[in-house]
Amino acid sequence: MLTIYHVPGTRSLRPIWLCYELGLPVEVATIDFSPAYRNSAEWRAISPGGKVPVLRDGDLTMFESGAMVEYILERYGNGRLRPAPGTAESALHHQWCWFAEATLIRPLGTNRFARHKGESAEELVAEAVEKTRSSISVVESAIADRDYLLGPVFGAADIMMGYSLELLASLKVLDDRYPACQTYLNRLRVRDAFERAMKA
Repeated sequence: MLTIYHVPGTRSLRPIWLCYELGLPVEVATIDFSPAYRNSAEWRAISPGGKVPVLRDGDLTMFESGAMVEYILERYGNGRLRPAPGTAESALHHQWCWFAEATLIRPLGTNRFARHKGESAEELVAEAVEKTRSSISVVESAIADRDYLLGPVFGAADIMMGYSLELLASLKVLDDRYPACQTYLNRLRVRDAFERAMKA
């Protein structure tokens, strides 16, 4: 059985949600994410960077939510929730998975490290929000005429994107300026596997 070390509201939502969509047995191990435990030798032995999620599958222990999603699909997906490798659709699947993490929510996580520019905290936050809004507009255009990122069929790219949009909605960055994104996110929120993962 897969074990996913989890903290509610974090990227561990992605692999848990995927397991539920695929009907895979998974143990969700919710951990104490206080600074004391996060920096403990016990947790660092499991997660060298101190982050969640962490996935265990037999002798394999790994981190990074996007890598977990790809691993679960490759090992247990049997072709479900992703296009066939080597196709144009597969390329777009990877594009949206990477975009959701590396582009869409990155500015809000990295603005604090840019103080060498001499900007104030308010200026840095404003710049990060502006960059994020520009990226939301990319998603807005992509899903304006479709139910899911790759068309009419739900897939793992929607899991990757769904977490990012849920985070941005909680931060009030995803708002009424993006009606297609809001409709899309609401479509994801009513999926049984999403609801179960949010309660994990």
